Amino acid sequence: MLVVAQAAGPAPLPVADFSLAHPRADLTEKDKARVGSVTAPTQDFSAPERFEAMSGGAGTSKAPVNADAFSHFSANITFEEEETFKLGNALFRKFWVSSPSSTQASDGLGPLFSARSCQSCHLKDGRGRPPAGGEAVSMFLRLARAPQTAEEREDVAAHRRLNLPDPVYGEQLQEFAVPGLTAEGRMRIDYDDVPFTFPDGEAVSLRSPHYAVLDLGYGPLDPATTLSPRVANPMIGMGLIQAIEPGDILSRADPEDADGDGISGRPAIVRDHRTKEPILGRFGWKAQNGSIRDQVSSAFAGDIGISTPDLPRPEGDCTDRQADCLAMPNGVQPRLGDTEAPDPVMDLVTFYSENLAVPQRRDVDDPTVLRGKALFYGAGCPACHVPKYVTSRQAANKAQAFQLIWPYSDFLLHDMGEGLADGQAVGEADGREWRTPPLWGIGLTQAVSNHQFFLHDGRARSLTEAILWHGGEAERARDAFAALPAEDRAALIRFLESL
Repeated sequence: MLVVAQAAGPAPLPVADFSLAHPRADLTEKDKARVGSVTAPTQDFSAPERFEAMSGGAGTSKAPVNADAFSHFSANITFEEEETFKLGNALFRKFWVSSPSSTQASDGLGPLFSARSCQSCHLKDGRGRPPAGGEAVSMFLRLARAPQTAEEREDVAAHRRLNLPDPVYGEQLQEFAVPGLTAEGRMRIDYDDVPFTFPDGEAVSLRSPHYAVLDLGYGPLDPATTLSPRVANPMIGMGLIQAIEPGDILSRADPEDADGDGISGRPAIVRDHRTKEPILGRFGWKAQNGSIRDQVSSAFAGDIGISTPDLPRPEGDCTDRQADCLAMPNGVQPRLGDTEAPDPVMDLVTFYSENLAVPQRRDVDDPTVLRGKALFYGAGCPACHVPKYVTSRQAANKAQAFQLIWPYSDFLLHDMGEGLADGQAVGEADGREWRTPPLWGIGLTQAVSNHQFFLHDGRARSLTEAILWHGGEAERARDAFAALPAEDRAALIRFLESL
């Protein structure tokens, strides 16, 4: 993995707007007592906790486990909202086409792009994977570099960011192009085997990836440009994550490790795409987006090359050094608005993304699962993978309001060590930091996505490998897992597979 030193960035966005001292204004004193009681860490591993199987609260899907397990709407939305969900699903699956075309409502692809639809990356609304064996791939290379000159540092400071895109290739490598245009290049991954031996003598092999770009169509990358692979995250439960009170996330932040436990999670404070106001980042591998709508507009712009009212860039990821790209026609139709995906499209895709249900957990009362849960707690995993929250009573959608949910994440940024470092600063996150990913649904990866590749780049071929790659703040928990007897390690994995 290529790692570079980061230049000093601008002062972080203010956290004062999310003061940890602010109590939850949505709760009565009685509610606060109830919430405190149900979200307190359990001490009893002899039986499941109350409502533990309902990972997504009242919206939890009880549908049979199959490849569509992540594609069901929340069980508690209204009949009218089901129609909105289905319309959003159609747009999520729609293939955009290059301009001009006879299907004007689908115009606007590219000119350079990584995918033709949202579903192309989030296949079955599940987890992406690195290239392998000709199967569907949902992974791209993010491009970024630290500022090299005084002028670039001024530009970075003015835009309150920590890095710059590649001057020729932009923010990500685009492996596809519309007819008449050259694609930027293609990703190459080589893996080294890294042996690991558990204290009990069991040996496993980890994959250490190395990335390169081949067939560059527009000349060499800037020497300072780093490559950061990203696979698509699962889509389930996003509306519930958005409904968590900011204070409940911020109360767990400990950037200076004041309690001395070795865990120093930091909040990502980002700009809302529309209002430009600071909000708490919750979505993306580095918590770079603060709302589901921002996540949607970022994907439209960066992955498909579609302009939205939030990011009105019909040229997509074309840079000013790609003249042929900028000269290509775009899909803006005056009768449909001044962007290729106007507000009605954004609203529907956002609603769909907000209301994909979390599946019901399986085998919560299985003795091995319960023992694995106790070992998960004993290893210190809940310090970052916080099991449960009660969402805000003031959530925008009633279906997500005041729900007991079990995402297993603190949604903070953590230093994960040199082994997982990508050398890229994104928003508040530096080149070693990642947002704690939610674990709900992780045990259904094989059923939904037909693979078991984990972490931001899919390097881990099993949950065991994913744990062993944990470093930095997670090193103590990783070592605790590694020190367990084989039978106990298997029980902890069995617990994760039940999520």
